[in-house]
Amino acid sequence: SRGVKPRPRKSFLPHLLVRLLPPISAMADPGDTATPAAAVSSPWDDVPDDFFLSASISPPTPPPAPAPIPSTSPPAPSALRSASLPVTSIPPASASASFSGSLHRAIAPQPIHPSHSLPAFSAASLPAVADVCPPPPGPHHSNSLSEFAASASQSRVHRPPPRAAVRADRPPPLELRPRPPRESQSGIALCALTCCAAPGAGTSTHLWAAGEAGVRVWDVADAFRSPTSPRRWGDEASAPFRESRKTPPAICLVADPGRGLVWSGHTNGRIMGWRADPGPEAGERIGWDAHRGPVFAMVISPYGDLWSGSEGGIIKVWNGEAIEKSLALEREEKCKVSLLVEGSFIDLWTMVSDGGACPLPSVDVKLLLSDNSRSKVWSAGYLSFALWDSRTKELLKVVNVDGQVDTRFDVLSAQDPYGYETKQNLFSSPKKEKARSPVNFFQRSRNALMGAADAVRRVAAKAGFGDDTRRIEALVMSMDGMIWTGSVNGSVAQWDGSGNRLQEFQHHSSSVQSILNFGTRLWVGYMDGNIQLLDLDGNLLGGWIAHSSPILSMAVGSSYIFTLAGHGGVRGWNLSSPGPADSILRSELTEKEISYKNIEYMKVLVCSWNVGQEKASYESLRAWLKFPTQEVGVVVVGLQEVEMGAGFLAMSAAKETVGLEGSPNGEWWLDAIGQILKGHSFERVGSRQMAGLLTAVWVRTNLKHFVSDIDNAAVACGLGRAIGNKGAVGLRMRIHDRSICFVNCHFAAHMEAVSRRNEDFDHVFRTMTFATPSSGLLTTSISGSAGQLLQANGSRMPELSDTDMIVFLGDFNYRLYDISYEEAMGLVSRRRFDWLRKNDQLRAEMRSGRVFQGLREGDFQFPPTYKFEKHKAGLSGYDCSEKKRIPAWCDRVLYRDSRASSGTECSLDCPVVCSVSLYDSCMEATDSDHKPVKCLFNLDVARVEKQTMRQKYGEIMSSNKKVLHLLQGLKAFPEANVSTNDIILQDQTPYIFKLQNRSTEDRACFEITGQAPSSSGTDSAGFPTWLKVSPATGIICPGQTVEVTLQHGDLRGTSWNNLSGANQEKAAQLSVKITGVCSTVAKCYGVRVQCQKGRSAFPFKRF
Repeated sequence: SRGVKPRPRKSFLPHLLVRLLPPISAMADPGDTATPAAAVSSPWDDVPDDFFLSASISPPTPPPAPAPIPSTSPPAPSALRSASLPVTSIPPASASASFSGSLHRAIAPQPIHPSHSLPAFSAASLPAVADVCPPPPGPHHSNSLSEFAASASQSRVHRPPPRAAVRADRPPPLELRPRPPRESQSGIALCALTCCAAPGAGTSTHLWAAGEAGVRVWDVADAFRSPTSPRRWGDEASAPFRESRKTPPAICLVADPGRGLVWSGHTNGRIMGWRADPGPEAGERIGWDAHRGPVFAMVISPYGDLWSGSEGGIIKVWNGEAIEKSLALEREEKCKVSLLVEGSFIDLWTMVSDGGACPLPSVDVKLLLSDNSRSKVWSAGYLSFALWDSRTKELLKVVNVDGQVDTRFDVLSAQDPYGYETKQNLFSSPKKEKARSPVNFFQRSRNALMGAADAVRRVAAKAGFGDDTRRIEALVMSMDGMIWTGSVNGSVAQWDGSGNRLQEFQHHSSSVQSILNFGTRLWVGYMDGNIQLLDLDGNLLGGWIAHSSPILSMAVGSSYIFTLAGHGGVRGWNLSSPGPADSILRSELTEKEISYKNIEYMKVLVCSWNVGQEKASYESLRAWLKFPTQEVGVVVVGLQEVEMGAGFLAMSAAKETVGLEGSPNGEWWLDAIGQILKGHSFERVGSRQMAGLLTAVWVRTNLKHFVSDIDNAAVACGLGRAIGNKGAVGLRMRIHDRSICFVNCHFAAHMEAVSRRNEDFDHVFRTMTFATPSSGLLTTSISGSAGQLLQANGSRMPELSDTDMIVFLGDFNYRLYDISYEEAMGLVSRRRFDWLRKNDQLRAEMRSGRVFQGLREGDFQFPPTYKFEKHKAGLSGYDCSEKKRIPAWCDRVLYRDSRASSGTECSLDCPVVCSVSLYDSCMEATDSDHKPVKCLFNLDVARVEKQTMRQKYGEIMSSNKKVLHLLQGLKAFPEANVSTNDIILQDQTPYIFKLQNRSTEDRACFEITGQAPSSSGTDSAGFPTWLKVSPATGIICPGQTVEVTLQHGDLRGTSWNNLSGANQEKAAQLSVKITGVCSTVAKCYGVRVQCQKGRSAFPFKRF
């Protein structure tokens, strides 16, 4: 058993085991791929290694002398040598290398039996050391160690990722809000954007954002000036903004420019209206409790009504005139305001239900869209749409994602003799007066059964059953009147205004998260952070990586497309991008790089130890974690074999499947190390355990705000790639805005398992996926299936490839090959570690490019760290059992920084440059059969001063003559003619006026909005309900004319007299806004419309 002390008399058990057991070469790790020599199974395969060590310890009698070792010929190749290793020989002797480990200088060399010594060899016969690189240039690396560099792979997978302050593969963005630390966003994360022009502010645009703490707004005109007051953590580099008081989390926004408001929907079901001027800091102008559940989506119809969607398919319409009356009241009458609006809504779900059946799917209404061109509203659930008449609130059509009409709606409409108006009146009347539709008993029973059966389908759809990859995530209308949808599978579909699916486009495999249209372009934002530009025919125009996380929302204003990423960053992209202005901006910003570049310096201590299921003594921990310098800012600890055993491994595998981790031994280690580091002002910022592997990171208190976005990952490499006795645990974080990852590994054991160890590394490198904790708002916006799809389709590089620096530490289990135990011990006793390294499996495999491609290792002069007898100090503690395991450097620390070559200096193109100033083992620690190692890194980290860079961006945009000339040309919108500015409608006779594009080169976009007097005496935003305008939006080709039809139309069930009186005149004011396709600068034309009772002699009148 483990931990048995040696008996005072010689044990005969080893001699018995030698006779009974097969040779050591026949015993392989159960998780390894057996070689022909290791294919024989044995009942002793599961016996711990310590059993043989403890059973074979003999009294302190010198072992018998080994056979003489020849000095002129190399030893014969070992039968256990991997076929992938080159045949090399033990090198002749050279001058003794000095042992420079800082912890070992005070320890005298331990005596070793004379039979382990080697005769002196000629120093001239030692081959020259190859693959050794000098440390990088720079004052912080002048005293660093030389490094061994592995062969670099030709694949991009193992190369440093390209970095630059101004990337060549995308347009230079306006960094309105640089990516904040994730830890700083707890309780204030953003999830939605909208733009609204401030009333009376000319061309000034405000960008609004909804978040967990309320709403905030940026004035785009002030984006390039410095904040006047200190900002909270995470917003130090943000452009100046204003924010509201703390409110329940807001999850959707919609701009209402006609009223000068921005509406926000909240998780508690409340809707709030905020004045665009003075802004959110003045408090909400109006608010009421709209739903029992969260408000997922809102939209303003062309008639000024506010539509809102919530859980279970509930859609409510809030009357525009009631909103106007509420806004006319004073702030002190808030209670009256709320009651006035709350009493004006129409519940569309209840209105279209009958006899227990409803044609609408009972799923959350995630998306609402106003089709202003045809006066319709689209509502979208998971896998279906509903089309509504925005004027009459009538349900027109229900279709699924394939464009097939829901036949249950047709049955309901055919069986309902009362029609829409009757149901609207029934809904509006008190409950006790509500009559039952004269549908017979059998029909009601049939509808009830259909409703019950449909409930199962709805729950299944909501739970994610069925074809979840077709689920709708984004919905938008383009200026030509087409409807576009984006799905989880990355497809973008085009629909006509009647709900007919026209065609589908697949330009990317990642999930679509948002779509926006301006002019003749569609901007599509994906889960993986990509943006693609499509024309209105669905053709791909271009694209780039806009963010490193999902694009949750987009908004257009001030000639920018603003994108909100899942990590909270907000960027603005010029509407003309990609274009010639991008090249000028990129060149100018690159020339000014020196003004916004900062170099940070820090030291990172990385420690690794295979603890063999033991708990270390306080003295061992103190010796191992002793700081070589007080400049250390980050401490990384990786432990292996914290806890093992079949039962524990099985339980650990089960816990991993449900997201649980940890063990009593692991907690003990974290507490013990934390107590030692606490005295040096360190705090633990992250940890991860899988089975016996444990990784943790501690950071000095004064550096904590510069360390963020800590993610963890685990990859099992044991039996079936499912058991965690072998594998890796990783922690990834951002330090000074640069991605650095630490991976703690424990690979396959035994001398012959070289290929298996290489496979373990490749499996870890390619499959390690980091778990990113997200806020509730982000979870609402991003589905888990989309993330799984992103990983499954293989469209992205391994996550470890996209780190600026990666450190591999742990028990890699690579051994010494082609050398006997006696030879190895002799070299150890003479401290000929440079000779011994020639037989290192790891360096041979790295040199051949089969493992750890592109990584480096500092030059080391410490003894092999395996295998030792526990509680036996010094070099005499190496394994002396019958097994006589050959010493090996199993425990290592390797790294890769941003350098493509060793002589590269730190810059924004090469942001992390690293060197090793200490690489040592701790011989004082005797609690395990491994010795702990530690490595001290010197880091130069280049970061961008985002605020300074944004100011330089603004200077170029406002002063560079070439950029100004290009932008001025884009802002010049086409000249247009409106055929009349005064229209008189008579009865039901339609009237047509014309919009003409006088330009012969550029297309023009138009949008028509309206205002009409309300009963409160104020102008009400939106068209009056008696007026039909078609089309209200569109594109005018060069030299072409578009006809807009105006027609009087009463709501069904009403008449002219009971609406307006016999001779009352109706009036409305239309605003025709003309823009170009690359700028939001617009020109507005006014058109007055009057409607008089009378007869027209002509069916049509044109102006």
